[in-house]
Amino acid sequence: EVQLQASGGGLVQPGGSLRLSCVGSRATLNYYGVAWFRQAPGKEREGVSCIYGGSTYYLDSVKGRFTISRDIAKNTIYLQMNSLRPDDTAVYYCNTWRPLDNLWGQGTQVTVSS
Repeated sequence: EVQLQASGGGLVQPGGSLRLSCVGSRATLNYYGVAWFRQAPGKEREGVSCIYGGSTYYLDSVKGRFTISRDIAKNTIYLQMNSLRPDDTAVYYCNTWRPLDNLWGQGTQVTVSS
């Protein structure tokens, strides 16, 4: 399977919104639970959100602000991010809910700054 490709990041002001997309093979996105991760400068990678079947899970610090969804027909996972804060700044990655080393892509940079 190919690496998952995240996109949609960019520079946004605090309080703004972005929607990230992650594209991969249908087999990966359909069969496995999928998740978003992020890594801020100088910090460890952390799980942000995951979706498995009809259930979703969120990191406490993003709960109520971020929403994960999946569109199998488009081979895409989304992360809608609202009310962004400077500490949301990170490179965002997608992977299976229990991440597999071979699926990590380059991620997409999200920078929240005025």
